[in-house]
Amino acid sequence: MMETASKPDHDHKTEEIWRLYMTTGEVPDYVGQPWFKAKTLKSLFSHLPADPRCLICHYPLEGIGGKVSKLFFGLEPSPLNPYICNTCEIFARSYQGGTEVEMSLLFADVRGSTSLAEKMSPVNYSLLINRFYRAATKVLFNTHAMVEKLIGDAVNGFFVPGFAGPQHARIAVEAGAKILKATGHDSPGGPWIQVGVGVHTGVAYVGAVQAEGGAVTISVLGDEVNAAARLGSLAGPGELIASAAAIQAAGLATQGMQPRRLELKGRSEPMDAWVIRVQAE
Repeated sequence: MMETASKPDHDHKTEEIWRLYMTTGEVPDYVGQPWFKAKTLKSLFSHLPADPRCLICHYPLEGIGGKVSKLFFGLEPSPLNPYICNTCEIFARSYQGGTEVEMSLLFADVRGSTSLAEKMSPVNYSLLINRFYRAATKVLFNTHAMVEKLIGDAVNGFFVPGFAGPQHARIAVEAGAKILKATGHDSPGGPWIQVGVGVHTGVAYVGAVQAEGGAVTISVLGDEVNAAARLGSLAGPGELIASAAAIQAAGLATQGMQPRRLELKGRSEPMDAWVIRVQAE
Protein backbone atom coordinates (compact mmCIF):
# COMPACT_ATOMS: atom_id res chain seq x y z
CA MET A 1 0.00 0.00 0.00
CA MET A 2 1.44 3.34 -1.06
CA GLU A 3 1.90 5.84 1.75
CA THR A 4 0.85 9.45 1.25
CA ALA A 5 3.71 11.88 1.64
CA SER A 6 3.27 14.20 4.58
CA LYS A 7 4.53 17.74 4.94
CA PRO A 8 7.68 18.31 6.95
CA ASP A 9 7.18 19.68 10.47
CA HIS A 10 8.74 22.96 9.30
CA ASP A 11 5.98 23.39 6.67
CA HIS A 12 3.25 22.63 9.22
CA LYS A 13 4.69 25.15 11.66
CA THR A 14 5.06 27.81 8.97
CA GLU A 15 1.46 27.26 7.88
CA GLU A 16 0.30 27.54 11.50
CA ILE A 17 2.21 30.81 11.96
CA TRP A 18 0.78 32.30 8.77
CA ARG A 19 -2.75 31.22 9.62
CA LEU A 20 -2.67 32.88 13.04
CA TYR A 21 -1.07 36.00 11.58
CA MET A 22 -3.62 36.36 8.77
CA THR A 23 -6.60 35.71 11.03
CA THR A 24 -5.60 37.65 14.15
CA GLY A 25 -2.70 39.92 13.19
CA GLU A 26 -0.56 38.16 15.81
CA VAL A 27 2.04 35.39 15.73
CA PRO A 28 2.28 32.45 18.17
CA ASP A 29 4.07 33.04 21.46
CA TYR A 30 6.74 30.51 20.54
CA VAL A 31 7.87 32.60 17.57
CA GLY A 32 10.85 34.70 18.52
CA GLN A 33 10.23 38.41 18.19
CA PRO A 34 12.56 41.40 18.65
CA TRP A 35 12.20 43.01 22.07
CA PHE A 36 10.60 46.11 20.57
CA LYS A 37 7.72 43.99 19.14
CA ALA A 38 6.62 42.74 22.56
CA LYS A 39 2.85 43.02 23.10
CA THR A 40 3.40 44.76 26.42
CA LEU A 41 5.12 47.66 24.66
CA LYS A 42 2.25 48.44 22.28
CA SER A 43 0.58 50.84 24.71
CA LEU A 44 3.91 52.59 25.33
CA PHE A 45 4.62 53.15 21.65
CA SER A 46 1.09 54.46 21.12
CA HIS A 47 2.19 57.56 23.05
CA LEU A 48 5.19 58.30 20.83
CA PRO A 49 4.65 61.14 18.35
CA ALA A 50 3.09 61.15 15.83
CA ASP A 51 0.12 59.95 13.82
CA PRO A 52 -0.25 58.21 11.46
CA ARG A 53 0.96 55.04 13.16
CA CYS A 54 0.80 51.32 12.39
CA LEU A 55 -2.72 50.03 12.89
CA ILE A 56 -1.37 46.75 14.29
CA CYS A 57 1.62 47.54 16.51
CA HIS A 58 1.08 51.31 17.02
CA TYR A 59 4.58 52.36 15.95
CA PRO A 60 4.58 55.93 14.58
CA LEU A 61 5.25 56.08 10.85
CA GLU A 62 5.89 59.79 10.37
CA GLY A 63 7.36 62.72 12.27
CA ILE A 64 10.01 62.35 14.96
CA GLY A 65 8.56 59.05 16.16
CA GLY A 66 8.60 57.69 12.60
CA LYS A 67 12.27 58.63 12.21
CA VAL A 68 13.09 56.86 15.49
CA SER A 69 11.17 53.74 14.37
CA LYS A 70 13.06 53.61 11.09
CA LEU A 71 16.50 54.46 12.49
CA PHE A 72 16.52 52.09 15.45
CA PHE A 73 14.09 49.33 14.44
CA GLY A 74 14.08 49.43 10.63
CA LEU A 75 10.31 49.99 10.59
CA GLU A 76 8.62 52.06 7.90
CA PRO A 77 5.29 52.10 6.04
CA SER A 78 4.49 48.88 4.19
CA PRO A 79 4.16 49.06 0.39
CA LEU A 80 1.04 46.89 0.78
CA ASN A 81 -0.61 49.49 3.00
CA PRO A 82 1.18 52.63 4.28
CA TYR A 83 -1.00 52.61 7.42
CA ILE A 84 0.73 49.38 8.49
CA CYS A 85 4.45 49.02 9.14
CA ASN A 86 6.69 46.76 7.07
CA THR A 87 6.53 43.97 9.66
CA CYS A 88 4.66 41.95 7.01
CA GLU A 89 7.64 42.01 4.69
CA ILE A 90 10.07 41.19 7.51
CA PHE A 91 7.74 38.37 8.57
CA ALA A 92 7.54 37.03 5.00
CA ARG A 93 11.31 36.89 4.66
CA SER A 94 11.57 35.02 7.96
CA TYR A 95 8.81 32.48 7.31
CA GLN A 96 8.57 31.78 3.60
CA GLY A 97 5.38 29.85 3.07
CA GLY A 98 1.71 30.63 3.58
CA THR A 99 -1.75 29.39 4.40
CA GLU A 100 -5.27 29.10 3.04
CA VAL A 101 -7.70 31.47 4.71
CA GLU A 102 -11.10 32.95 3.96
CA MET A 103 -10.72 36.50 2.71
CA SER A 104 -12.46 39.05 0.55
CA LEU A 105 -10.96 40.21 -2.71
CA LEU A 106 -11.60 43.38 -4.67
CA PHE A 107 -10.67 44.22 -8.26
CA ALA A 108 -11.31 47.70 -9.68
CA ASP A 109 -10.83 48.13 -13.45
CA VAL A 110 -11.00 51.19 -15.67
CA ARG A 111 -13.56 50.71 -18.43
CA GLY A 112 -12.75 51.82 -21.97
CA SER A 113 -9.08 52.40 -21.21
CA THR A 114 -7.98 51.55 -24.77
CA SER A 115 -10.30 54.18 -26.20
CA LEU A 116 -9.12 56.70 -23.60
CA ALA A 117 -5.48 56.06 -24.46
CA GLU A 118 -6.17 56.59 -28.16
CA LYS A 119 -7.73 60.00 -27.52
CA MET A 120 -5.10 61.31 -25.08
CA SER A 121 -1.39 61.96 -25.09
CA PRO A 122 0.66 59.37 -23.20
CA VAL A 123 1.45 61.95 -20.51
CA ASN A 124 -2.19 62.97 -19.97
CA TYR A 125 -3.29 59.33 -19.97
CA SER A 126 -0.68 58.44 -17.34
CA LEU A 127 -1.84 61.38 -15.21
CA LEU A 128 -5.45 60.15 -15.41
CA ILE A 129 -4.53 56.56 -14.52
CA ASN A 130 -2.36 57.77 -11.64
CA ARG A 131 -5.31 59.81 -10.35
CA PHE A 132 -7.37 56.61 -10.46
CA TYR A 133 -4.63 54.71 -8.61
CA ARG A 134 -4.55 57.33 -5.87
CA ALA A 135 -8.33 57.44 -5.48
CA ALA A 136 -8.71 53.64 -5.36
CA THR A 137 -5.74 52.92 -3.10
CA LYS A 138 -6.76 55.66 -0.65
CA VAL A 139 -10.07 53.84 -0.15
CA LEU A 140 -8.36 50.46 0.19
CA PHE A 141 -5.75 51.72 2.63
CA ASN A 142 -8.40 53.40 4.79
CA THR A 143 -10.41 50.17 4.94
CA HIS A 144 -7.36 48.13 6.04
CA ALA A 145 -6.95 46.23 2.78
CA MET A 146 -3.62 45.09 1.45
CA VAL A 147 -2.98 46.34 -2.08
CA GLU A 148 -1.27 43.54 -3.93
CA LYS A 149 -0.94 44.94 -7.44
CA LEU A 150 -1.32 48.02 -9.61
CA ILE A 151 -1.36 46.68 -13.17
CA GLY A 152 -2.15 48.75 -16.23
CA ASP A 153 -5.64 50.10 -15.59
CA ALA A 154 -6.52 47.91 -12.58
CA VAL A 155 -6.08 47.86 -8.81
CA ASN A 156 -6.62 44.83 -6.64
CA GLY A 157 -6.68 44.46 -2.89
CA PHE A 158 -7.38 41.73 -0.39
CA PHE A 159 -9.05 41.89 3.00
CA VAL A 160 -7.97 39.32 5.60
CA PRO A 161 -9.49 38.98 9.09
CA GLY A 162 -6.20 39.77 10.84
CA PHE A 163 -6.12 43.28 9.39
CA ALA A 164 -9.61 44.12 8.11
CA GLY A 165 -11.42 42.28 10.91
CA PRO A 166 -14.08 39.54 10.92
CA GLN A 167 -16.46 41.71 8.88
CA HIS A 168 -14.02 41.79 5.95
CA ALA A 169 -16.71 40.88 3.39
CA ARG A 170 -18.93 43.80 4.34
CA ILE A 171 -15.93 46.12 4.44
CA ALA A 172 -14.85 44.98 0.97
CA VAL A 173 -18.30 45.61 -0.52
CA GLU A 174 -18.43 49.03 1.12
CA ALA A 175 -14.92 49.77 -0.18
CA GLY A 176 -16.06 48.92 -3.71
CA ALA A 177 -18.91 51.42 -3.42
CA LYS A 178 -16.52 54.04 -2.04
CA ILE A 179 -14.21 53.58 -5.04
CA LEU A 180 -17.13 54.21 -7.38
CA LYS A 181 -17.98 57.36 -5.43
CA ALA A 182 -14.35 58.48 -5.38
CA THR A 183 -14.29 58.27 -9.18
CA GLY A 184 -17.45 60.34 -9.49
CA HIS A 185 -20.09 57.71 -10.26
CA ASP A 186 -22.43 59.34 -7.75
CA SER A 187 -21.99 62.76 -9.37
CA PRO A 188 -24.83 64.25 -11.45
CA GLY A 189 -22.19 65.29 -13.99
CA GLY A 190 -20.94 61.73 -14.34
CA PRO A 191 -17.62 60.09 -13.41
CA TRP A 192 -14.24 61.59 -14.26
CA ILE A 193 -13.18 58.05 -15.18
CA GLN A 194 -15.37 55.00 -15.78
CA VAL A 195 -14.70 52.14 -13.39
CA GLY A 196 -16.15 48.71 -12.69
CA VAL A 197 -15.56 46.79 -9.45
CA GLY A 198 -15.75 43.12 -8.55
CA VAL A 199 -15.85 41.73 -4.99
CA HIS A 200 -15.73 38.07 -3.99
CA THR A 201 -15.28 36.15 -0.74
CA GLY A 202 -13.69 32.73 -0.57
CA VAL A 203 -10.73 30.67 0.58
CA ALA A 204 -7.46 31.64 -1.08
CA TYR A 205 -3.77 31.09 -0.45
CA VAL A 206 -1.82 34.00 1.02
CA GLY A 207 1.87 33.79 1.61
CA ALA A 208 5.40 34.73 0.68
CA VAL A 209 6.43 34.34 -2.95
CA GLN A 210 9.82 35.02 -4.47
CA ALA A 211 11.01 35.30 -8.05
CA GLU A 212 14.37 33.80 -8.89
CA GLY A 213 16.89 36.14 -7.33
CA GLY A 214 14.14 38.64 -6.46
CA ALA A 215 12.67 40.11 -3.31
CA VAL A 216 10.16 38.24 -1.17
CA THR A 217 6.64 39.66 -1.42
CA ILE A 218 3.23 38.72 -0.05
CA SER A 219 0.73 37.55 -2.66
CA VAL A 220 -2.69 35.89 -2.90
CA LEU A 221 -3.29 32.94 -5.22
CA GLY A 222 -6.02 30.51 -6.17
CA ASP A 223 -9.26 30.02 -8.07
CA GLU A 224 -11.19 32.42 -5.83
CA VAL A 225 -8.72 35.17 -6.73
CA ASN A 226 -9.27 34.46 -10.42
CA ALA A 227 -13.04 34.57 -9.88
CA ALA A 228 -12.79 38.00 -8.23
CA ALA A 229 -10.66 39.28 -11.11
CA ARG A 230 -13.22 38.09 -13.65
CA LEU A 231 -16.04 39.77 -11.73
CA GLY A 232 -14.07 43.01 -11.95
CA SER A 233 -13.55 42.59 -15.67
CA LEU A 234 -17.27 41.94 -16.24
CA ALA A 235 -18.49 44.92 -14.21
CA GLY A 236 -19.76 47.71 -16.43
CA PRO A 237 -19.09 51.41 -15.82
CA GLY A 238 -20.41 52.34 -12.39
CA GLU A 239 -21.19 48.73 -11.46
CA LEU A 240 -20.08 46.86 -8.39
CA ILE A 241 -20.56 43.14 -8.96
CA ALA A 242 -20.45 41.25 -5.68
CA SER A 243 -20.64 37.46 -5.70
CA ALA A 244 -23.45 35.80 -3.79
CA ALA A 245 -20.76 34.42 -1.48
CA ALA A 246 -19.57 37.95 -0.67
CA ILE A 247 -23.10 39.25 -0.11
CA GLN A 248 -23.93 36.31 2.17
CA ALA A 249 -20.69 36.66 4.15
CA ALA A 250 -21.35 40.39 4.49
CA GLY A 251 -24.86 39.76 5.80
CA LEU A 252 -26.31 42.29 3.36
CA ALA A 253 -29.92 42.46 2.24
CA THR A 254 -30.24 42.28 -1.54
CA GLN A 255 -33.16 44.69 -1.80
CA GLY A 256 -32.38 47.21 -4.53
CA MET A 257 -29.65 45.03 -6.03
CA GLN A 258 -29.87 43.45 -9.47
CA PRO A 259 -29.31 39.68 -9.62
CA ARG A 260 -26.91 38.41 -12.26
CA ARG A 261 -25.86 34.90 -13.22
CA LEU A 262 -22.43 34.94 -14.78
CA GLU A 263 -20.42 32.52 -16.86
CA LEU A 264 -16.84 32.84 -15.70
CA LYS A 265 -14.01 31.61 -17.89
CA GLY A 266 -12.42 28.50 -16.45
CA ARG A 267 -15.41 27.64 -14.22
CA SER A 268 -17.76 24.80 -15.10
CA GLU A 269 -20.71 26.28 -13.19
CA PRO A 270 -22.14 29.81 -13.46
CA MET A 271 -21.66 32.16 -10.52
CA ASP A 272 -24.56 33.98 -8.89
CA ALA A 273 -23.86 37.62 -8.15
CA TRP A 274 -25.55 40.91 -7.35
CA VAL A 275 -25.01 44.28 -9.00
CA ILE A 276 -24.81 47.39 -6.84
CA ARG A 277 -24.80 50.93 -8.22
CA VAL A 278 -24.11 54.09 -6.28
CA GLN A 279 -26.75 56.80 -6.54
CA ALA A 280 -26.09 60.30 -7.87
CA GLU A 281 -26.37 62.89 -5.12
